[in-house]
Amino acid sequence: MATLISSGDDAAYALAEHLGGAGGGDAGVSRFVAMMNEKAGELGLRDTRFENPIGFDAEGHHTTARELARTTVEAYGYRGFAETVGLGTASITTADREIPLQNTNELLFSYEPAIGVKTGTTPAAGPSLVSAAESGDESYVAVVLDDEDRFGDSAEALEYGFAAHDRREVVREGERYAEAPVPYRRDEEVALVAEGPVTGLVGAGEPVEQRVEVVGELPPEARPGTPLGRVEAYVGGEKVGEARLVAEGGYEEASIFRKVWYTAGGIFE
Repeated sequence: MATLISSGDDAAYALAEHLGGAGGGDAGVSRFVAMMNEKAGELGLRDTRFENPIGFDAEGHHTTARELARTTVEAYGYRGFAETVGLGTASITTADREIPLQNTNELLFSYEPAIGVKTGTTPAAGPSLVSAAESGDESYVAVVLDDEDRFGDSAEALEYGFAAHDRREVVREGERYAEAPVPYRRDEEVALVAEGPVTGLVGAGEPVEQRVEVVGELPPEARPGTPLGRVEAYVGGEKVGEARLVAEGGYEEASIFRKVWYTAGGIFE
């Protein structure tokens, strides 16, 4: 909590010593830094390298704005992270005192949609901020580095994100997305429609694509609403959701005579 809210480097080192094991001390810190780099590799962060647990300047210690954003998105998946970085104030109670914590992220107090995340300042990096904001069902992460107006510029970047995207239906309920041949019928197809809608955030000029997958073999008979496939929606090449494709109209199982004639060459029509 002290690390995420008030930039407690002492707390970060204490965590590193404890979680790194190896008897704590410098050995524990070194092992923890190795664990950090291992995790960075798992996340595909090719331009990130840690030399210490607090982000202070060191030879070989580096990252990028893009990879800070990716790390933040990953961190939001952990229980308790979002709640902690969104706290303006907090306190730690020990056996003999209460230690107040004040969040160093001023954006939490000046920009209503702000929900986190973390400040950082070193001589080499300058005043920096990774921030996040949420409004309705939209959320964005912004990263500014070496910026004297990091809070104002972060708010502008987040506002740009909200303004640049609209939530749209990228799959419409009841719309036809495919046809499939009815078993044992020639020139007869069943229409497949989306069972429900799919919405996604679409930016200006971003391509929207639907990809359809129909079951390999249709059942002998189907009623309206029978699931027969799915439609996936992509925005800018990234999947945003999917819906089942169901039969718009039904069909009955072919009689034994139709099956025989169909198999024999389709003489009977």
